[in-house]
Amino acid sequence: MRNRLLPARRITAAGKAAAVAAAAALALVLSGCGGSATAESAGGGGTESAGSGGTEVKTVRYQGSPNTVSLLEVAEDLGYLGDVKLEWVSNTTSGPQSIQSVATDQTDIGGAFTGAVIKLIEAGAPVQAVINYYGEDKDTFTGYYVEEGSPITSARDLIGKKIAVNTLGAHHEAVITTHLKNSGLTPEEIKQVQLVVVPPNETEVALRKKQVDVGTLGGVLQDRALAEGGIRALFTDVGVIGGPFDAGQYVLRKDFLAKNPETSRTLVTGVAKAIEWERTTPREEVIAKFEEIIAKRGRNESTEALKYWKSVGVASPGGRISDNDFTRWSDYLKSAGIINGDLDTEKLYTNEFNQLETTTPAAESKG
Repeated sequence: MRNRLLPARRITAAGKAAAVAAAAALALVLSGCGGSATAESAGGGGTESAGSGGTEVKTVRYQGSPNTVSLLEVAEDLGYLGDVKLEWVSNTTSGPQSIQSVATDQTDIGGAFTGAVIKLIEAGAPVQAVINYYGEDKDTFTGYYVEEGSPITSARDLIGKKIAVNTLGAHHEAVITTHLKNSGLTPEEIKQVQLVVVPPNETEVALRKKQVDVGTLGGVLQDRALAEGGIRALFTDVGVIGGPFDAGQYVLRKDFLAKNPETSRTLVTGVAKAIEWERTTPREEVIAKFEEIIAKRGRNESTEALKYWKSVGVASPGGRISDNDFTRWSDYLKSAGIINGDLDTEKLYTNEFNQLETTTPAAESKG
């Protein structure tokens, strides 16, 4: 489980729409006009915060992704959410859009690349990261692929070429920019590398039809493309950043956390349990669970790519967040003009609602 919140190098129709969404999100933040997170329950009845003598929200709104199963959905299916229920609002293929929806009270929980989370919070959005939900390891990572016969063999060969990404200004742009910079390209040369928005499910086809020169592929989509053959990795996330590492967090609004502390603990801890369930359960059983969940939700989806699933990808035990999850992107964020100085991680995240016990150093971080 990644429109536009970070600066991108060109404006497409998608970029314009994303800019409008971002402006609307910030306007709501600045005006304080966002609706209450606890205004209504799923059944339409009003609810109040536990602190004022009312009951906490027990239905949590979220966005899904087509043909895939999120940690939230696994947690609910395994019974880790107790009496807390999920309400699917829509699908999204963009992390920045997902967390904008949380900031504007269209959903209650959403996830995105760390840089997008930082950007939204720096803009004044009243959200906070509560758990890592995706990352990269030796089995699960993102690769940047060219066709076997492509003349592209180095970063310098990318000048003037098109790279397909799922959204501008997020995870993939951060890694690509870091790779180009590390490879010696100047800022002006980096600007000449074109990033083109292509939905993840269409990236492989776009690459093979030569509509783009490089395709960004991760997870089961990457493995399916490799099984077909005829492509090779130019570079990978773990090769550029080092790994394993966590790359994105689920966020909740601060008012939701304040008014619904028990629901928040149940939700975040349930996701933590789902992470460890996927980490420790035989691969075949995890895939079978994914297929079962997709079949039950009845959204006319394909389960064909699920057979390529390898690992949960989250590096930290139980998804617990640490300062390093944010500071590893500092150089990129400074070069992109997102931040000017050191990050104030105190306002970015909390582990307070993650009650899963761990015995590793990750459990000793803030919260």
